[in-house]
Amino acid sequence: MEPLDQNFYTEVFPFWKGLTLVEQQKIISHTKRYVYEKGHRIHSGLKECTGVLAVKRGQLRAYLMSDEGKEITLYRLIDGDVCFLSASCILKNISFEIYVDTECETELYLIQASAYDALGKTNLAVQTFLQETISARFSDVMWVVEQIVFMKFDRRLAIFLLEQAALEGGDTITLTHEQIARHMGSAREVISRMLKYFQSEGLVKGYRGGIRLLDRKRLNILANE
Repeated sequence: MEPLDQNFYTEVFPFWKGLTLVEQQKIISHTKRYVYEKGHRIHSGLKECTGVLAVKRGQLRAYLMSDEGKEITLYRLIDGDVCFLSASCILKNISFEIYVDTECETELYLIQASAYDALGKTNLAVQTFLQETISARFSDVMWVVEQIVFMKFDRRLAIFLLEQAALEGGDTITLTHEQIARHMGSAREVISRMLKYFQSEGLVKGYRGGIRLLDRKRLNILANE
């Protein structure tokens, strides 16, 4: 196994330099490095306490899944992001059946939940970082709820397409209609109808296995209506 990059801890955890060498070593000794291929499930609901996930490179998708298998994306995790909802055993009153999958080859550090929890009980900065990160994630979740409850679907789709294009670093989105439906908690038929309308308006162009954005300006206007 390759040695852990100790500089990564400094980049990811704002409290790291304030820890004693003993505290730092406690975290390091309870951390494992993994590299997963695209499509690997990292965490599966409340029945697991996977641990604290820190993404070194790659991209993770955190989502909810109904009993019928319907999915909706809550947020993505990219380089330098940390996930605590995968360590539900150290979180009080958390009842999200959250799932976490890789969206591309991903290298991550997995910190044992009990080790982080023990350090947080004696170090306020460690506990504060957990609380602030959880708060930010709940803000992401509430944004998803707000979109579902209050926004017209064309606006939701415009927002999704722009955010996905930003993640992929260009105007091409390499997702099928079915994959977009899973992200948005919708039906493939609904996505296809709306994308057909967007295409008729000159906003996007569809191709096999993906979509190209043609008019970012108008998509931005629609997303901010």
